Amino acid sequence: MAGNPRTGRPYRRLCVEQRALGLPCWICGEAIDYELTSLAAQRSPWAFTLDHLVPLSRGGDLLDPANARSAHRRCNSQRGNRSTSAPTPQRQYRRW
Repeated sequence: MAGNPRTGRPYRRLCVEQRALGLPCWICGEAIDYELTSLAAQRSPWAFTLDHLVPLSRGGDLLDPANARSAHRRCNSQRGNRSTSAPTPQRQYRRW
């Protein structure tokens, strides 16, 4: 039985390599606080997460370095599985 691929050595290595680049968030362009390393600090919305240019749910490769991007936890969560980094416009509702 295979385990979670995100806890395996190849994925952790990809995260370490991406973190070492020290790049800004590819979604918002702001700096990422790479000093946040403890478990509690990693839950910060400004902490580093590994995002994928082509979302995994749309056929992106989990371990392909060309598909890996540095992102804030918050930006990554807001983007979801959309293929672009631009947020979708909010629907306007009329109150009658």
